[in-house]
Amino acid sequence: MQQQQVSTLLPGSSFDGFLLVRSSELRSDSKGKTYLDMNLADCSGEINCKRWDEKVTAPPQGSIVWVSGQVQEFKGRIQLKIERMHLRTEIETVDLSLLIPCAPEKPEAMIQEIEQTIASFQSEDLRKLVGRMIAMTREKLLYYPAAMRMHHAEKSGLLHHTTDMLHTAKQILTCYPFLNADILLAGVIVHDLAKTVEMQSDEYGNVSDYTKDGLLVGHLVRGVSLLDEAAREENVSGECVQLLEHMMISHHGIPEYGSPRYPMFLEAEALHWIDLLDARMNEMKTVEDRTPPGAFSEKIMSLDGRRMYHPLYEEITQSKKQ
Repeated sequence: MQQQQVSTLLPGSSFDGFLLVRSSELRSDSKGKTYLDMNLADCSGEINCKRWDEKVTAPPQGSIVWVSGQVQEFKGRIQLKIERMHLRTEIETVDLSLLIPCAPEKPEAMIQEIEQTIASFQSEDLRKLVGRMIAMTREKLLYYPAAMRMHHAEKSGLLHHTTDMLHTAKQILTCYPFLNADILLAGVIVHDLAKTVEMQSDEYGNVSDYTKDGLLVGHLVRGVSLLDEAAREENVSGECVQLLEHMMISHHGIPEYGSPRYPMFLEAEALHWIDLLDARMNEMKTVEDRTPPGAFSEKIMSLDGRRMYHPLYEEITQSKKQ
């Protein structure tokens, strides 16, 4: 299967090929005309698509569709106007590895990095506690994304988010040596593990919805109960358990973002900012990738409604060579 990658599409070009349905919804314009609004993806990125057809039906999330249409720019965002489309049939062969957005590293390698970090802990209690939590979620960790639509929404995205945070945390520890390395790194590893029960994901990292537990409880609170279960199984109690519990419920920083407590000690505060930094960098890079150089993106609601600018990096590089 050879086709142009989504990330390379430019206004004025055409596209024919198979794409993965990340979301699809029937909508109506101001005149009441029905149209299909979809986000379709391949392994290189995602593109918003419109299909103007009164008889069209929304394909299921996670399905594969063949589409043909014209690439255009709308409010600084690349968009595909679909002229023809159909669901993949049984006789059509598609290389799924070319369609599924995946973390840049293999999940097995990322798991190994996490386990090596755990093995480096000076605290035996933290080694047992965090190791148990990884064992409890390991199977899902191999493919789970970190979010439904925002940052690291890709196969193995949760591992990608966690390992990138570990890299940042280890650098921060060189700047602030008074931080307790075991506590900070343990907090990084466990802070989002309960997302594996908060969301419903298939093996390709496509999230269809939040679970009942995710909607009623959420991963911050559920993470504490998973931690307490691990502590009972490993017969661990005391300060380290309570500190990790606090880091779990406070890592979103403020009540408006779901945290029932503000971070109340150094490592909890550091975890909050490392988490926010990694999520923002990943999300902004995703927006930049779909925005033409020299243009502004649409308003990004998850970034407080701001529009992102894609700098002309090549122009800057060329000026350095002169």
